Amino acid sequence: MEGISGDSELRGIIPNAFQHIFDHVALNQSDDKYLIQASYFEIYNEEIHDLLSKTNKEPLELKETPENGVVVKGITWSVVKSFDEIYNVFHAGRKNRAVASTLMNQTSSRSHSIFTVSIECCSVDNVTGKENFRIGKLNMVDLAGSERQTKTGAVGDRLKEASKINWSLSSLGNVIAALVDGKSQHIPYRDSKLTRILQDSLGGNTKTVMCANAGPADYNYEETLSTLRYANRAKNIKNKPAINEDPKDTMLREYQEEITRLRAQLEALHSHKLSDADQENIHSQLEVKLEQEGRARATAECQRNDLLMKLKEIEANLTIGGEYTCETGRQEASLRRTEQVLAAKNEIELRMSRRMLEQEEANVILEEKYQSLNDEVLSKTRKLKRLWSKYQESKSELEDLKKEFQVERDDFLETVRHLTRQLKLRELVVETFVPPEVGRFYSHLRPLLSFLNSQSQSTRPS
Repeated sequence: MEGISGDSELRGIIPNAFQHIFDHVALNQSDDKYLIQASYFEIYNEEIHDLLSKTNKEPLELKETPENGVVVKGITWSVVKSFDEIYNVFHAGRKNRAVASTLMNQTSSRSHSIFTVSIECCSVDNVTGKENFRIGKLNMVDLAGSERQTKTGAVGDRLKEASKINWSLSSLGNVIAALVDGKSQHIPYRDSKLTRILQDSLGGNTKTVMCANAGPADYNYEETLSTLRYANRAKNIKNKPAINEDPKDTMLREYQEEITRLRAQLEALHSHKLSDADQENIHSQLEVKLEQEGRARATAECQRNDLLMKLKEIEANLTIGGEYTCETGRQEASLRRTEQVLAAKNEIELRMSRRMLEQEEANVILEEKYQSLNDEVLSKTRKLKRLWSKYQESKSELEDLKKEFQVERDDFLETVRHLTRQLKLRELVVETFVPPEVGRFYSHLRPLLSFLNSQSQSTRPS
């Protein structure tokens, strides 16, 4: 997702997405106005933390509204106008991410991070002169990897983090399975913070891409197979997104209305200044009137300066299509766009050639005529062998799934036993060192301990 910073060839998806956005703005010659904002937060131990906030370190809450769906309340939004600005925002937030060392990864991500880019666009219809607003949102999610205690050696805080990571990934898998099924009456978005935030990205008015990370080591064979199955389920989700045109609550619309209002006030002050000049010529003999008008003009000038400052401040947040820092930058953006178009065309041609080959094979099978009974027997024998091979593959995959389930089950049981030991130790410490009157506050631990013990005993493998 991040790649190697400072190397344009080895940059990850996130910085390449930044470049694509601002290349589009730079090459747009229609003078459209853009408002581009960015936020960056992480989900750590099922708590949401703003990675861009310098003051508030408290967990943030989720809020759901009919207009905006699920949003993070109180998140920091930064207005950005270039690739460098948005990359600096990303780099600043990246430093605050929760990472730690495990046996499998020295800098393992202990949280899911979500970098969101909100883009609002205002374009003017050349015929009617009407302003049209569009709004879009890009969520770039860096998921923490699924972890098994036996391999990572997680204990204490690392074990707690891994349990939360696995829980949220399991919830995401359940949501994907329910969406693919198509018959489910209930989609379990509320099972975790991650699935609630990604509710619009998975089943809403969106296009979604999932990248699966498969390791080449045979030591991670089971994890790689599980990841590929996870991705295979996700790719079967079908959405039909539509452009969010003319939304009523865009900040860009508010900016445009504020700019119009400020300009109207400036024009009113300007005309008021001219009438004052006329009155000054007519009533020049009245000294008191001159003083009053002088004060009025001074007040009007102060108001005018304040309005100009507000106007400049608002306009500074807007990016105009076609603007770029220099001609070299524009040429580089054009070159990148050309390369992207060529790559897309090559991909389309490759896809079409594959379809043609598949169609030719299908036609050959349909038009196949047998010269003799022996030829027909041989042909159908080959087809039967292919079907038998597919059956064996499906059977083998089912066995792999059973083994994978058993491994995950054993891993969860080991986690339960470890947590049970910790609870027993805590209860022993409470009973031994805490006075009875204080110990009553800890009595709620005993039912939980009994429940975990019963679960551990009932599901213990023979």
